[in-house]
Amino acid sequence: MNNKTYSGWIIFLYLLIAFLFGVSVAVNFLPSRKSTLSSAQTNKLNEVMNYIDRYYVDSVNIDSIYDAAITLVLQGLDPHSAYATQAENKTMMESLEGAFEGVGVQFNIMNDTVMVVATIAGGPAEKAGVRAGDRIVSVDGKSIIGTTNEKVFKLLRGKKGTKVKVGVRRPGIKDTYAYEIIRDVIPTYTVDVAYMMDDHTGYIKLKEFANTTVEELQKALLQLRNKGMTSLILDLRGNAGGFLEAAIGVSDEFLPRNRKIVSVEGLKVRPEVFRATRKGNFESGRLVVLIDDFSASASEIVAGAVQDNDRGYIVGRRSFGKGLVQRQFELSDKSSIRLTTARYHTPSGRCIQRDYKDGIEAYYEEIYDRLARGEMENIDSIKQDTSIAYKTIGGRTVYGGGGIMPDHFVPLHQGHDLDGYYAVANTSALIQYAFNYTNEHKQDLKKQYPDIATFIAKATISDAQLNQLLAYYKKLSGKAAPTLSANSRKELKVWTKALIGRNLFGDDAFYPVINQTDETIIKARQVLKGKKQ
Repeated sequence: MNNKTYSGWIIFLYLLIAFLFGVSVAVNFLPSRKSTLSSAQTNKLNEVMNYIDRYYVDSVNIDSIYDAAITLVLQGLDPHSAYATQAENKTMMESLEGAFEGVGVQFNIMNDTVMVVATIAGGPAEKAGVRAGDRIVSVDGKSIIGTTNEKVFKLLRGKKGTKVKVGVRRPGIKDTYAYEIIRDVIPTYTVDVAYMMDDHTGYIKLKEFANTTVEELQKALLQLRNKGMTSLILDLRGNAGGFLEAAIGVSDEFLPRNRKIVSVEGLKVRPEVFRATRKGNFESGRLVVLIDDFSASASEIVAGAVQDNDRGYIVGRRSFGKGLVQRQFELSDKSSIRLTTARYHTPSGRCIQRDYKDGIEAYYEEIYDRLARGEMENIDSIKQDTSIAYKTIGGRTVYGGGGIMPDHFVPLHQGHDLDGYYAVANTSALIQYAFNYTNEHKQDLKKQYPDIATFIAKATISDAQLNQLLAYYKKLSGKAAPTLSANSRKELKVWTKALIGRNLFGDDAFYPVINQTDETIIKARQVLKGKKQ
């Protein structure tokens, strides 16, 4: 695997998201039938567990064995049926339900210290006095130096109305501040950013499909239309999915009434066709949907609906290939299973689920295989079953199996001219340098760039700053600073500016900067200018 492009942890993170956050929906089941399991079969597992508990040579945790057994059984069915403990289930659902209870800070752990990247506007931490750039060194009187992200989440999150005391150190001040924060409901958002790229082109980045997604999207579409939007780029890259209902609602914003969005069917599920039902907020105007190898599940439903109805163009790389629908069943101890109950089909009839007959490990490693065989660089290397062809509403030929193929392929940049950029970007040096630089110069930066528009238009990264970044990389990694080509220098400057912008103003300053050199964005804008719907 080429580590210049995707470090292992990034790919693992995306695969984990795709595994945990697949399409889920309450489907209509056929009348239930009597279970065919005999009492002997249902008792067998309990018998085994009793023998282990009574006679095994060492002490064992029976609960963990049950959990492992359930996990193994579900993994044997398909890659997306899964088991979650009560704690895991709570964490997964918080994101999709659109809110969690806590203090309202975004943080990174840098040099063993919890650094506050941002506070949620109007949230408990901000009200208490915590600021971006603060170092949280203790929680409820106990040091958290050297702790993990998981432990910080557990310490700071909690029920609304409960209190937590945090010890904070501020740059340039020796004293430690003590803040008592009253936890509250913290909203989460699935629209990362919505802004106008020019006088007529809007851009919306959607990170997942949750309970609040349709409402957020509607608000974003109306805001952009009021600013003159006649063309839209909907970015679903890296979006691993979520609720089927949200995918249907998002598709409904773009399709005229009664157009087919998706159909669902399974052995024990009533076949159901979902169609556009109402006047959407962007049913006319030019539309491009961006996808990549990590766009899965609900993202593929939206992309398939747009493509099969010839509503817009799909730009990017082949999507993940998940066409299975899960339903969640809660167990008696508040744990849950997500069981695959149906397959979904795009409007033309395609099922885009990848084959998983070789097991779960091979199924997820297929993403690595795409990179290894050159598929992400060359469209001719893509493996797709073309034995069964389908037709879009306008008569174009599309194929099922293995994800959604884009109408316009954008290869992954693998040139050696970016070696220096990847060497720095694949460490934490870039993020940490931008964070530290912003904190050290925040007052001057705010005076120089009082608003987002001014920052985007006028902020630049000097050669001196770039040299500081390389020196920081050398200190942090213990390696010699890489030699930078012109393209590597350009990318590092763009990303440094974007990250400083995020630290100052949030994602509204990050994406407009980073999108300026994004090859998929550039291709999408070319498609919008050259093609009409």
